[in-house]
Amino acid sequence: MGLSPRSLPDFPWDSLAPYKARAAAHPDGLVDLSVGTPVDPTPAVIRDALAAAADAPGYPTTHGTAALREAVADWFARRRGAPGVDPMAVLPTVGSKELVATLPAYLGLGEGDVVVHPRAAYPTYDVGARLAGATPLAADDVDAWRGNPAVRLVWVNSPSNPTGAVADAAHLAEVVAAAREIGALVASDECYAELSWTGAPVPSILDPQVCGGSHEGVLAVYSLSKQSNLAGYRAAFVAGDPAVIAPLLEVRKHAGLIVPAPVQAAMVAALRDDAHVAEQKERYRARRAALLPAVQSAGFRVDRSEAGLYLWATRDEDCWLTLDYLAERGILAAPGAFYGEAARRHVRIALTASDSGVSAASSRLAKRE
Repeated sequence: MGLSPRSLPDFPWDSLAPYKARAAAHPDGLVDLSVGTPVDPTPAVIRDALAAAADAPGYPTTHGTAALREAVADWFARRRGAPGVDPMAVLPTVGSKELVATLPAYLGLGEGDVVVHPRAAYPTYDVGARLAGATPLAADDVDAWRGNPAVRLVWVNSPSNPTGAVADAAHLAEVVAAAREIGALVASDECYAELSWTGAPVPSILDPQVCGGSHEGVLAVYSLSKQSNLAGYRAAFVAGDPAVIAPLLEVRKHAGLIVPAPVQAAMVAALRDDAHVAEQKERYRARRAALLPAVQSAGFRVDRSEAGLYLWATRDEDCWLTLDYLAERGILAAPGAFYGEAARRHVRIALTASDSGVSAASSRLAKRE
């Protein structure tokens, strides 16, 4: 029996077309703050590493080079407070979205199995469950699924896309403990972890405070798209429980899901260099400092948003009405409806635009009309 598109929700971004057209008709043009796509240059240290590895006539290794896996393990210890990551339990992926979408199927989940994800969430968690034939469950409260043996996979996302919320170590530890009680796997999407705006720590699921020093039953998923402007490289990785990584590796070998050799070399350079990450973060900090007060002056309340690349904003109305308001001013944002029923009264406003674009949006919003 083949997969039917009817089993999946409509691709949400297609519904933005009329709002984008309306915003583009603004006399001063469109400022697109809807998608979190990096716009700044890929750092030279990474491009140089890519070019140096461009002569790659042979097939790369699915597991990733030893240098890459060791760089990931070192990065977790240096940047995420998570020492002890086994390089053998690291696996490069072709961006993080493909792993999010396919992990339930790779785990053998199907009818009768439950995949938990946050209530306001990146839609691919839900889609991945449906692709596998499992049942998605939107829940933020651990008590909503605690003790349920049907739960086989629990997604956490901190910092959150879309809300920018950061889960503390105590909450993550509660999730891990509850999942271990029923034999469920916890997969933590941590792609925005380097972009905290409060100075508070962003704990990894692999942090000993969270997992008790054991990586059993936990995976951390990370992408270099945001911190290193590598969205076009499709450069990401997953690390954690060796007993889960090993079968994932075997499946990926059979499927031919391999990160290209030059990209693997570029990832090593990115992971070893902290300076470009700090530089990019400061660019986003400046854009956030310009956009946040302008959004607030236009009558929005900004909730959470303590990390990540978005302002989670509301005018206490349906998100599509808010999109109308913004489109009149030539601004496109993402409606909260994309992220679940719990998010329908918010919009996600991205910081991923040029300085001039953010300045234009800020000026338009600051004008009281």
